[in-house]
Amino acid sequence: MCPATLRAPVAPSLRRIPPLGGRSAPGYRSYMRPAALNPFFAPLQALPGVGPKTGKAFDRLLGQNGAQARCLDALFHLPHGYIDRRSRPKLAQAERDCVVTVKVRVAEHRPPAGRGGRGPYRVLVEDETGDAQLVFFKANHEWIEKSLPLGAQRWVSGRLELWDGRLQMVHPDRILDDEALNRLPPLEPQYGLTEGLYQRNVQKAVEAALARAPELPEWADPALARQRKWPGFLESLRALHAPDDPKALDPRAPARQRLAYDELLASQLALVMVRARMKKLGGRATKAPGALARKIEDALPFTLTGAQQTAIAQIRADLESEERMLRLVQGDVGSGKTLVALLAMAHVVEAGRQAAMMAPTEILARQHFERLAPLCDGAGVRLALLTGRDKAAERKATLAALAQGEIDVVVGTHALFQETVAFRDLGLAVVDEQHRFGVHQRLALGDKGEAVDVLVMTATPIPRTLVLTYFGDMDVSTLREKPAGRTPIDTRATPLERLDEAVQGVGRAIEAGKRVYWVCPLVEENEDLDLAAAQERYDMLRQFFGARVGLVHGQMKGRDKDAAMAAFQRGETQILVATTVIEVGVDVPEASIMVIEHAERFGLAQLHQLRGRVGRGSERSSCLLLYKAPLGEVAKARLEIMRETEDGFRIAEEDLRLRGEGEVLGARQSGAPGFRLAQLDVHSDLLAVARDDAQLIFAKDPQLTSERGRALRALLYLFGRDEAAKLLRAG
Repeated sequence: MCPATLRAPVAPSLRRIPPLGGRSAPGYRSYMRPAALNPFFAPLQALPGVGPKTGKAFDRLLGQNGAQARCLDALFHLPHGYIDRRSRPKLAQAERDCVVTVKVRVAEHRPPAGRGGRGPYRVLVEDETGDAQLVFFKANHEWIEKSLPLGAQRWVSGRLELWDGRLQMVHPDRILDDEALNRLPPLEPQYGLTEGLYQRNVQKAVEAALARAPELPEWADPALARQRKWPGFLESLRALHAPDDPKALDPRAPARQRLAYDELLASQLALVMVRARMKKLGGRATKAPGALARKIEDALPFTLTGAQQTAIAQIRADLESEERMLRLVQGDVGSGKTLVALLAMAHVVEAGRQAAMMAPTEILARQHFERLAPLCDGAGVRLALLTGRDKAAERKATLAALAQGEIDVVVGTHALFQETVAFRDLGLAVVDEQHRFGVHQRLALGDKGEAVDVLVMTATPIPRTLVLTYFGDMDVSTLREKPAGRTPIDTRATPLERLDEAVQGVGRAIEAGKRVYWVCPLVEENEDLDLAAAQERYDMLRQFFGARVGLVHGQMKGRDKDAAMAAFQRGETQILVATTVIEVGVDVPEASIMVIEHAERFGLAQLHQLRGRVGRGSERSSCLLLYKAPLGEVAKARLEIMRETEDGFRIAEEDLRLRGEGEVLGARQSGAPGFRLAQLDVHSDLLAVARDDAQLIFAKDPQLTSERGRALRALLYLFGRDEAAKLLRAG
């Protein structure tokens, strides 16, 4: 039981909830949570029946980021289905192989024969229409005799089936008297579990949390709630946890929609507040004539695409404004994001300031450095590389040069945001493949100078709904065009049974001087097993092709990894066996064949990223997707889409539909805020409504002091946005 001291009166007043930001505050501030919300945040272990052992299991199942599970976590742990116990037939009329609840008389006990018999314990029960056996394996005999005394009337609920010509129910779910039957929910919710928990544990905890949850003032727009026929917040939770209709879990059901909208509104309002904070913090106008950027452009062997020119114009306008830039550049594989970032950095350097580019891996950081170096040298831009592998003397010299302003642009890994790294005047931070960094890391880089502008890049096209959700506080530039000269990639899918044909085809290709990536499968997201699979394929291919086969994987030492990549780039090896370490950014224009083994184990976006490693030169390229038959429906859909299109944005939308938003963005790994009640693939229409509503609310009531504003503060606390608002993609 939540402690009595945590109980709140019905419809508590929230007038005393402090504002989330005042005129004196530069932005969003977190205050002590109002006491009216305490019952939601009480520890789950305070509920009746949740002891220390069960409580630890609940913490594993529901605790957020390793914290203790709270009553709110139980309320937001929605059922995944229901057992319908409304059917109350007589035995003769009862449907077979279905869950039924029947009233019976206990006629006979039939324990297993012999002392210590191992057979099942059977109980014969009957009603006026017939009889059935209740069957118990390895059950406590005393418990059976106590629960089903001879001659007693009992309600038993479970799956009734015909076995060897007789009706039987194996291990009934429920054995009840009349009084207990009145408490049995007609639709019994079924929850996700973890070791140490049973359905009844979760059901009881949810019932207790619901009983103690106070009514809260309404934060939804009244006209919208009426139009959509939405119940209130607490009523919606009850409708899902204790439903009277099996369709309650349908994502389009009113109560389900209402809760999804609440979560989306909290998220969008927090994003609007973060955006407002960024604007209040102000920036520094970084103006430059553009001569340095033009010098770099003139040295290019090609002209910029229209999308690149638009993005550069948008970034220059941001840099020259008095507001701090927070912009996302998203583009398809090979759309030229790195060049856009270089021209942005050139603008800052020409204005006398410094720029930094942070990449998620050393391979990618070194590749950026090597690709930028010729252009920077030609334009007179002083470029440096900083990674965790630098020798002490090199690192010391680089750090001193950065601090004195003798380096204009530094490229590096997470080493860039260590405390020892200081800049003379950092003006622009470019973060590549942002979803691979935690939010704190991006903030740390942005805090390395005064009013640092932040440019975030991703080579993973992001569905529009996810852009709104996760990057709503950012301006967005999109690169849809690919540079001229890129050839289409011929994509084919082949069952693994024809592996020998694939190997023969690769042999013909390397005899013709071509270079091949061979990507090994994901093995249960286990790096050790991934490595074993790659090593096994490497050994097999070496038997055929000898020293022309190289190997690269995530557990290699950095120098060994670089050496393997360099050998492939120079053509010393022609087949590179790899794990997904090559997924992002690796650029070998001469590579024209991609083989992806066990393609059915990869998500769509990952397949698209891997395929994007080829087709970067003028040579015709191909991608072979090797799959294990038979394919499931989702895997089949993925491979068909890969064959149909190379449009990364269409692929991203399909990936969202097939996998859900947490998987598409890697939210569970990166700290991105996944949703607990909303499903973006289903509730995308609600997201747009929530976005508009949040902007309107903030425009009218930026400090949330109106009656609805105070209710909305409660909403932010409930969905964890009191703290998260400071971090949601704030850069």
